[in-house]
Amino acid sequence: MGSLQGDVATSPSLSSTGSSGSGNDNNAGGGGGSTGGVRIYACFAYGGTNSFECYEPGANRWRRVGGIPGVPDGHVLKGFAVVAVGESVFVIGGRLCRRDVADGGSEYHDTDVGVRADVLRYDVRRGEWLACAPLLLPRFDFACAPCRGRICVAGGLCSLSGARGTAAAEVYDAEENRWSPLPDMSTMRYKCVGVTWQGGFHVVGGFAESTTADASAPPGTPTMLHSSALERSSAEVFNCHRGVWEIIPGMWQLDVPPNQIVAVAGRLFSSGDCLNSWKGHVEVYDGELNIWSVMDHSALPDLSLLASSLPPSAQQLYLTMAVVDRQLYFLAGYEVAGDDDDTYRTVSLVHSFDTSAVPGIVPAWSSFQPKMDHEHNVEDGSKELFSQCCSVQLSS
Repeated sequence: MGSLQGDVATSPSLSSTGSSGSGNDNNAGGGGGSTGGVRIYACFAYGGTNSFECYEPGANRWRRVGGIPGVPDGHVLKGFAVVAVGESVFVIGGRLCRRDVADGGSEYHDTDVGVRADVLRYDVRRGEWLACAPLLLPRFDFACAPCRGRICVAGGLCSLSGARGTAAAEVYDAEENRWSPLPDMSTMRYKCVGVTWQGGFHVVGGFAESTTADASAPPGTPTMLHSSALERSSAEVFNCHRGVWEIIPGMWQLDVPPNQIVAVAGRLFSSGDCLNSWKGHVEVYDGELNIWSVMDHSALPDLSLLASSLPPSAQQLYLTMAVVDRQLYFLAGYEVAGDDDDTYRTVSLVHSFDTSAVPGIVPAWSSFQPKMDHEHNVEDGSKELFSQCCSVQLSS
């Protein structure tokens, strides 16, 4: 079975596309201070094209890196994972869809094509894409997180037919460019979230089913599958030292899959679920009591209230969260009316929440509009978020 020890290294070269920009840009910007060498990456779509993009907090700058290699024109990739290890960003798995224009070009229709096992690595410093060994099991909508210099994945959907998750898990060793199987979870899950916390790889929530065997049934009797709020609200943790999975009942508590869960200074934070990426506040997890509670001074009914430049008619298009030091960075996009009533533009904003702010002394929330590599800092048309984001700290 796979080990979770070691450090990241290079992978076989694929091609050089995009640019990593300057190495350590310490211009005044979104976070200042220690954010000069930080990059935050996420994947979007404009029409029928995926776009790999980068936000630099130190320079308060947002730019497009380029497309995702191997995704054909007129196709988009969904349900994949984006995760950072060292100075590299990995794009893992996903569901490939053909995108056709409908309703006169204002709407798109997606048709599933296949489930991918492809793994790509983007070298942030060199601005270069590299091909990695593929997943042992093609999958999408799965849990993924770096753990001890490796990348762990678990759960997800492996087929376009039906909605039944998998219990299979595996781990990637970048130094050897190899995926190795981990023990199966006790539940089959998809739309679950992965986070490394207290040394263990946590697979939280999702649509889950457990297997139950009837001891009195004759041999060969099919195993019964059971799904309830008990399974969907639980988490499974891979204990790196013992090499086994452990169940935490009620860790998520809600019967709705989480959206993102991140670890900051030994604590877990969440801001929404798969139905609402922003629930109106930041929640922090108490492991001893096994409950989530509202973080002090985090409550905001709408994050757009932080931006005075947005018109009242602005609609939130996307929201994703990354960790930089002790701050939560929320990369948000808002749809605003264009020059005429029939066009729309996307305004990209960044909101940050300081998890260590002292109430009454340091404001917890701040908001800023990044400089863009587009005219007037706006983008024509609607922009779709197709991944969570991850942050990379470049060494000096």
